[in-house]
Amino acid sequence: MQQGFRPGRSPCLRVALALIALAGIGAGVAFAEPRLLEERSSTYNNIYVYKDGSNVLMTFGHNRRFYTESIYDSTDELALPVTYTRFMTVGLAYANAADNLLEIGFGGGRTAWYLHKHVPKLDITCVELDPAVVELAQKHFGVKPEDRFKIVTTDGRSYLTKSRDSWNVIMIDAYRGPFVPFHLLTEEFYKVVQAKLKPGGVVVQNVEPSTMMFDSAIATISKVFANVEVFDAGGNIVTVAYDGPKRSQAELTARAAVLQQQHNFVYPLEVFLPERRTVTRTRGKVLTDDFAPVESLLAIQKHNRKLDEFSEPVAQ
Repeated sequence: MQQGFRPGRSPCLRVALALIALAGIGAGVAFAEPRLLEERSSTYNNIYVYKDGSNVLMTFGHNRRFYTESIYDSTDELALPVTYTRFMTVGLAYANAADNLLEIGFGGGRTAWYLHKHVPKLDITCVELDPAVVELAQKHFGVKPEDRFKIVTTDGRSYLTKSRDSWNVIMIDAYRGPFVPFHLLTEEFYKVVQAKLKPGGVVVQNVEPSTMMFDSAIATISKVFANVEVFDAGGNIVTVAYDGPKRSQAELTARAAVLQQQHNFVYPLEVFLPERRTVTRTRGKVLTDDFAPVESLLAIQKHNRKLDEFSEPVAQ
């Protein structure tokens, strides 16, 4: 999971930048500095785990900046303190069934664990590239392998390509610092995802909108899937893509109500649906495995465009 630390974001994310002393900010107000629990330099990341009150945070160091990968409220295993992670669960309302789910990008594992505890019959497989992330998540974030909760350490795209399984929901939340790894954003990748979805299945992805590849990410997934919808999820954008007939608002609301009655979600799926928007046009370049237009993407000055410039509310 990933949420870039930037001024103006939610207070629970501001504590992630542990190298900046927080004491003395404001008029005579002192703030306790988060306590470092553990740090780890892996092949892929510089990982830091902090304790701040009841919250445990996993951050990745990237070019002297820190990005929060996961926040765990140690007093409540069903809490999802980071807003966008709550929106990621909306995929269950879109899927025709909720038999199994694949998560690519584990972080602290909190979103998948939340679903595991609410829907114990849902077979969940979590795929994470970095063994150190998995180890620290199990040590500090209250997650562990269980029946119907499997953790696999490998590259997400490689796992999809080799697996013979298919899924109702595929969640993608893989980041290295501020960016989604490029090979998880290409047309070829989304075609693999598409082929691994069961009929009526859906792919849900967290895309940080201030990254320079945001427009191209939307354009690429829109080329592969018949329907692409977006949710403004507290600073991040959660995309939902699927084939077949477009889901109506009434259909999604009814499905969400049934799931709520069955599973009593702490964050009812229905509350996210008013933020649903449909993509009406795309301006970015489609990304492919053999063409990575990094130079042109770096030149884009308006990559931080507001959501309403390329989408519109879904008709009620």
